[in-house]
Formats: sequence, structure tokens, C-alpha cells
Amino acid sequence: MSYGISLDIGTSGTRGHAVDLSNGKILSTAVTECHPLPGANIMDHLTFCINFGTDIAHKILMDTVNKLIAQLGVDLNQVEKVSICGNPIQLSLFQGIPVDDLAFAGENAHKARGIQEQKRDAGVFSAVDVGLNVKDGCELYVPPSIRHEIGADALAMMYKSGFLEEKENCMVTDYGTNAEMALKIGDDIYTGSAAAGPAMEGQSIQCGMLAGPGAISDLEYDFKWICKVLDDDIIPQDGDKVDFGLDIIEEYGPMRGKAKGITGTGVIAAVSAAMDDHLWRKGKLQTSDGKLHLQDGVFIDSKDISEALKAIGAMRAGHFTLLEHAGIKFEELGIMYMAGASGTYVDAVKARDVGLLPPSCHTIYQYGNTSLAMATDILKNPELLDELQGIANGIRANHIMFAGDKIFEQIYMQELAVCDEGMSMEMYNRNNAMVGIQELPKPRGRPKVHRMVQRDIPDLGERGLTILHDIGTVLKGKMDGCTGCGKCQKECPEQALTVGADKEISVLTKNCLGTACFRCQFVCPEKVYKYDNLKLTI
Repeated sequence: MSYGISLDIGTSGTRGHAVDLSNGKILSTAVTECHPLPGANIMDHLTFCINFGTDIAHKILMDTVNKLIAQLGVDLNQVEKVSICGNPIQLSLFQGIPVDDLAFAGENAHKARGIQEQKRDAGVFSAVDVGLNVKDGCELYVPPSIRHEIGADALAMMYKSGFLEEKENCMVTDYGTNAEMALKIGDDIYTGSAAAGPAMEGQSIQCGMLAGPGAISDLEYDFKWICKVLDDDIIPQDGDKVDFGLDIIEEYGPMRGKAKGITGTGVIAAVSAAMDDHLWRKGKLQTSDGKLHLQDGVFIDSKDISEALKAIGAMRAGHFTLLEHAGIKFEELGIMYMAGASGTYVDAVKARDVGLLPPSCHTIYQYGNTSLAMATDILKNPELLDELQGIANGIRANHIMFAGDKIFEQIYMQELAVCDEGMSMEMYNRNNAMVGIQELPKPRGRPKVHRMVQRDIPDLGERGLTILHDIGTVLKGKMDGCTGCGKCQKECPEQALTVGADKEISVLTKNCLGTACFRCQFVCPEKVYKYDNLKLTI
């Protein structure tokens, strides 16, 4: 018996399949609950690499990946092939490739720091050499990046969704932390990536979690709001029926007592519900305690809604930017492809109404985890690597760096004003018109939605799904002048930090929000806490 392993190395976590190479059948699936490095976005992971070194980051990631593949239930000595997919930063960490050229964008920045740009083309490598616990001779298949922050995962969403074959104007977006997106106008493809943040994956949300059993993934309206909770097969089922205005549970559902948290799509549904019920005004939820109570103690508060709106704003700014650079009006774009877990479980109509999709879309296709799916395709047909390299080469000319782009900056500032200050859409459009940017139309009619898969990983295999919790490592350190007051521990929003009796500070990397937070450092009354002084324990 010979096996293959396909892996999606994502910013929010790693997912893997074990595959029987004799027939291409998926045998089992394993996923992690988060990433082992501190932080919930690409910039946090890059900062960790710069501060601690790529070798350390690679070692931590590979420790997690080896734990993951051990959960797949196959003899690793019989694994002949491994294929991976993900964004350029995560694949670089996996392969141990320096990430300085990704951390500092631009030719001038590279020259000033003596940084050499790394090649990230398709290739076949030794799986053992990168640190995988498999037999000697096992081959590692790596698909190509397109450019800078647009990687193999973006290529996967184009390739697996049917986007590349579409004849009409269309757009595709992978709804995750980095929000890779592409616009196809005739034979021209424009690509970009918006740092939407972790809210789309259910992270940096108080009751947030990745899509998995027990996650509230949607709210369905039936005079009141019905919580949709993912079951053990990651299929949405009916939970409790809730009246948010009166803050009461109207009716218990079959999934009563089984909700553990809320995933990104559930957060989007909560945003839509708050707006539909007129409970969101000028940056605050207008409920008795400033929260939307769902079921089983799971709730959404004003900060969570704000985080989600910022993610939505980044995505809408990205969509706007691609259209403006292509010289296309919203009215000329009617077809949308959605990828990723959030692209699978989110209610597409609600998503369009709150701004996650261009308002002109009349036809929407929802796909699952295209990154893991393409990695699995490569296992079955290694010659696909050459085809993917050709596609990547063909679309490199129209990549748009949103960082520093004037259109993106203008739109995102407008989005923040809508989120935090309650700016009207009339003022939004007037401000854009003053700098020559088209108007944002209102959604009209009901789009035709094609849900292509029931869950983001369509085939879990006959052995089912395993979720790996034991990942990451610990940062430790003592700070000169520390009084042991414990304010840093109390301030940590993810309960990642503890202060020992000897005043030693310990931080769990998998829970820590990293540079996106630093609340522990800011709250120190003695101003002696320095996050960068923590040392790694492996």
C-alpha cells in the first residue's frame, strides 16, 4: 500500500488529507485549530520570523505539521508523495525559505537591506529534507506562487472554481485572513490581496473559532433568528431560535447545548442581523448590554461587529481597486466565485448585502477549500505542476499591490468612517466622486446562488475528521522591575499569558495575537514589560 498526503498550510491553520495513491481515494482528514506561531495574520507571522529567525519559525511549523500527519492514521513509512498549497509566506516557512523579501516589499527596500529575492516557482523536493517525518525518497510537490503575497492558494481558487474558463466578466475571492482576489475581464486577469484580518476566520472574536463541530456558522431568518450550528460532519444544523431585540430564546433547536463558539461566517450573519434589526448605530450595538446573545453562552459584542466591518471594508476596498484599475464599472460585473471556509458557509445573499461581494453580482458560486483540493489533485497528477506554472506566468503582469495604492487607501478610509462614525453611503459616494472614483451601487434583486459543496472540505474520507489541539510552543521571560501585579495576564484577550510565582511570564504562541495586540505590554504599570524580550522554548 502506498499513500500520499496533501496539505493546505494556511494562516489560520493547517489541513491535511491522507490519500490512497492506488485509486486516489481520500482516507482521512486532520486539521489544526489555529496556527502555531503568535498572531492571526500574515504580518504577525512575518514579524515573528524577523525577530526570532526563519529557522525557528520553520521548526515550530514543522513540529505542528508532523503532529498533524501523525493523526491521519496511515503508516508514514509508506507515504510516497506529499503535496502542499498555501500563500507564499506559509509555504516559505514550510520549506525553510527566507521571508525577508516578502516582509520588505519593493526593489529599493531590498537593495537597502541587501535582501535577495527568492524563487517560488513550482518544483519537486525531498520531503525529508524539509523536516517531514516520512521515509527517505518521499517526494514533496510545491505549486508556484503568482507574485509576492499572491501565492499558490490564489492560483487554486482560480483553477478549482472554474473562474479561468468563465467567458463573462467575473471575480473570485478566497474569504480568509488575507483575502486573495482576482478579476477576469476577457483574457486579462487582475490580482490583489487585502489584509482582511482574522475576523473572517472567527479569530480575534471573543467567542470565535475556526469552522468545525460546534461552530455557529449562520443565522437563518424565520420571523426570528435561528442559529445554524455545525455538526460532527461539519454540516449546518438548526440550533435555538433567538429574538435579539428582546434578548430571549424563543425556541430550543436540535443543536441545543452543542454550540462552542462562532466562526467567521456566523459573525457575518450577526452583522447582517444587527443591521436588519436596526441594532447597530455609530459603532455600537443598541441592546441592553451591548451584545447579541446567540445560544449556549455564545455572543457577539460591539468590538466583534467592528472587527468584522473592518474586514468587510478591506475586502470591498480590494474589489473596488481591481475594478478601477481594470476600468470596469460595478454594473459590468455580474458573476462571483467564493472560496475558502467562509466562502462556503456564509449566506451569500447576506454577504452581498453587507459588502463582502460586489453589489452588482447576480450569479454566485460557492466553493470549499480550493487550496487543499488542488494539493490533492497534484498528488493524483504531478504533471499538473507544469500547467499551474504556465498559468502563474501568464497572470503576473496585472498584479496590484494594495499597500500604497491610492484607490485602496481612499476606499478603506471611507469604510472606516462608515464603521466607526456611521457615515452615510450618500456621503461615501460623494467623497469618492471628488477623487474620480465610481459610485457604489445598492444591491438589487436576489442573486442566483450555486452552493457547489456542503462543507469547505467536501470529502473527509472514510476515517473522518481529527482536530489537533496540541500545537505551538511557549515564550518565556523575566522583566527587570516587574512587580508581579498580574495586570498583563488579566489584560490578555486570549488567555495566552500567565505570570508565575517567580514573576516569570509565559505566553502560549498558538493563542497569542502577537504584534496585532500587545495589550500585555501597553498595560504594564511599571513600563518594564517588553514582548520582544521573551525567549522561545521548544
